[in-house]
Amino acid sequence: MATLSPFHTIGSHCLNLGANELSKSAITSCVCKSKVGQSLQRIDVGRKLLPGEVVHNVAQSPRWSLDLRCFAAARVSVEQTEESVTKTSQVDELQKQSTYLFRTETGGQVKVFVCKRSVKYVVDIQVSSLQLSSDDSQLKLSGGLYRSNHDIINQIIETPFIARSSSELALELEFEAKEVPCYLSFLLKASSGASSSGSEIRSHRKSSFCVPIGLDQGYPAPLGLSFSTDGSMNFAVYSRKAESLVLCLYDDNASEKPALELDLDPYVNRTGNIWHASIEGAWTFVSYGYRCKGKRDTFHAEHVLLDPYAKIIGSSIPNHHESGLLPKHLGRLCKEPAFDWSGDLSPNIPLEQLLVYRLNVMQFTKDKSSKLPADVAGTFSGVTEKVQHLKDLGINAVLLEPILTFSEQKGPYFPCHFFSPANLYGPSNGSVSAINSMKGMVKNLHANGIEVFLEVVFTHTAEGGALQGLDDLSYYHKNSVEDLEARNALNCNYPVVQQFILDSLRHWVTEFHIDGFCFINASCLLRGVHGERLSRPPLVEAIAFEPVLSMTKIIADCWDPYDKMPKEIRFPHWKKWAEMNTKFCSDIRNFLRGQGALSSLATRLCGSGDIFSDGRGPAFSFNFIARNFGLPLVDLVSYSNAELASEVSWNCGEEGPTINTAVLERRLKQIRNFLFVLYISLGIPVLNMGDECGHSSSGSLSCGSRKHLDWNTMTTGFGIQTTKFISFLILLRKSRSDLLQKRNFLKEENIEWHGSNQSPPGWEDPSCKFLAMRLKADKAVGQLSSEASQLKGDLFIAFNAADRAETIILPPPPEGMAWRQLVDTALPYPGFFSTDGKPICEQMMGLVAYKMKSRSCILFEACTDGS
Repeated sequence: MATLSPFHTIGSHCLNLGANELSKSAITSCVCKSKVGQSLQRIDVGRKLLPGEVVHNVAQSPRWSLDLRCFAAARVSVEQTEESVTKTSQVDELQKQSTYLFRTETGGQVKVFVCKRSVKYVVDIQVSSLQLSSDDSQLKLSGGLYRSNHDIINQIIETPFIARSSSELALELEFEAKEVPCYLSFLLKASSGASSSGSEIRSHRKSSFCVPIGLDQGYPAPLGLSFSTDGSMNFAVYSRKAESLVLCLYDDNASEKPALELDLDPYVNRTGNIWHASIEGAWTFVSYGYRCKGKRDTFHAEHVLLDPYAKIIGSSIPNHHESGLLPKHLGRLCKEPAFDWSGDLSPNIPLEQLLVYRLNVMQFTKDKSSKLPADVAGTFSGVTEKVQHLKDLGINAVLLEPILTFSEQKGPYFPCHFFSPANLYGPSNGSVSAINSMKGMVKNLHANGIEVFLEVVFTHTAEGGALQGLDDLSYYHKNSVEDLEARNALNCNYPVVQQFILDSLRHWVTEFHIDGFCFINASCLLRGVHGERLSRPPLVEAIAFEPVLSMTKIIADCWDPYDKMPKEIRFPHWKKWAEMNTKFCSDIRNFLRGQGALSSLATRLCGSGDIFSDGRGPAFSFNFIARNFGLPLVDLVSYSNAELASEVSWNCGEEGPTINTAVLERRLKQIRNFLFVLYISLGIPVLNMGDECGHSSSGSLSCGSRKHLDWNTMTTGFGIQTTKFISFLILLRKSRSDLLQKRNFLKEENIEWHGSNQSPPGWEDPSCKFLAMRLKADKAVGQLSSEASQLKGDLFIAFNAADRAETIILPPPPEGMAWRQLVDTALPYPGFFSTDGKPICEQMMGLVAYKMKSRSCILFEACTDGS
């Protein structure tokens, strides 16, 4: 009997394991592997160069050189695959068994059993119903072990079968564990006693028989990397157009090339359009990626691609910049870190009570003025350290700019991946530390009554994003929408992409306890598979009714990071979707610079009924004055050159920094006016990071000009008074939630509009820049108060955007009450707002006259004498 090192022929018998003993439900695989250290070259399949031919050609050489190339057909015909755990006395040794059944080109059957016995792998091959000619006296196996379909391990096998019965031949081989993972490729040679050449027998596909050893077929779900209870790792990835897929495994994060590659067999490792495989978890590989093969104009087989569903992202592959290739990331071969969520509860704040603060995680605390340790500044942990500032303002929700892994060249609005936070937000710039740091931040904010929302971009990716290269024709809009083709625009409503987006959102909710999402460039979510505009886009509808997302807040933001302009569009909502209200931003900016219409101001103050009266209400309007793109609040009143025309800004008389006292006072009033209108309007106010302390970009719209928040400005006179004013306005909203925090629109009887002298407003007069409104407290609500002294009175609010002062007449207060002045943005600090309110004396036969200065806002509240 032949002895092959390191392959050994164990005996002339076969394992006593018939097909009737196997589990009929389990499945195994046929997987191909390749080692990337050498310059491998594929031999044309059409040549039918098979292991038997190579064995014949090198029969004079006992050892093979690694430079020798051989084609081991990966596309085998596997009619039935099974997997079982033996019930014999070998149960302790024979742990797992896989069965592969092939048909030969002459009509016979080849059944192969692969199992692990202790630390070795046993392959039992049985041949039956094989029709041999009368001259053939012996059947041999001829083949070798391969790591891929073109790289042979430097040993070959050629050994005879032994007859088990008149119709069955058998052969058993044993391999050391160090030889796997690999696969055995072989053919059958029928020879007579007089000649060793004989005839070769292949599978019915005219290819060699290929069997994986140390590999498994795996499962098509879940997508991405998952771990079985036995410790094995399952890989699954979607690619409809790829002709073949290679799983690349790395044993060193610093390595530029994989230590091992596995060619996935499309006949065994593919279910539908999902490629899958599994390997034991005992290997020392640390990261993984994929290479896709197909048409050259669609796939680039030399590129290693990131798994779109990877949960932990490793560092980018070294030297990619030097080699001219796009920067790449790899998935880490490890489970997500455990985190103690015990005691965590979402604040679950009603929509109408939200008070939002938008921030950039890095810029929020990266500056040295934050006085945080270097490994904490600019991270999720840095946000945790500054939670007291948010509480001092009165904020109960934070909206984080995109924190997903993104393009370092283009910024956070061009994501590379959708299941992991960017490593740079972790204390050690590591993926695991970023995950733990973010979870710790969310838990801490929840404990302080603050919800956490994420801005997400699901409409496009950066160059080299996680989905690019896997199946661009499925994931991206191509050749259907010209203006989107160069934008890496995701085909969001294509079923596979839709499922991908839903899986990502569920991941952030279940694993990170995120409370809501703001969808950037949301208008593109309405595009159909062919780029057409949909009135009922399936993705938008699916998000609205997805069970896991049902309790989260979902917000559409139609701002496009490419052209920097918000888009006004009728967004389908199913009474679930809120929206970033760009009309509020533009109309309030226009009015306060003296160019807007009174009707536009009134519409925004009352909750933008022109947008949200379609079954939703003002609570679905997320109002903002300034945001993370465009000009910060202080720049809105300091710059208005021609290049900033789209910003609807006004420099108050001088461009840029100035020492002119009149200009500075005007700017200060305008900032107060903006904040005042933001917080007394129906809807959800969104304050942008740094607007409370005069954070500036020096009039630039470039993302690169955005600076880290300077915490020293919090202690300046402007920072102190503006922060206190915001805190006051938030407290006012909460105390007067009956009028300022409503889920539904005000009733007609609850609001009155006035001109300066109690006359009707000049709705049709474009020169009129004054508007006053009286919000009447619902008496039924007031009666429910526990104490009479806490009865809530009416609010009288006036806005003067003109350059001249106005003398206004306040309407009579409710019986038993008097007007108290709470806000006048034209007064010097600290008198421009008051928690207790300044009593206004009655004049002019019971009416109250008040002189309102130019470009200012005022607020009066009707209070009982004892309040």
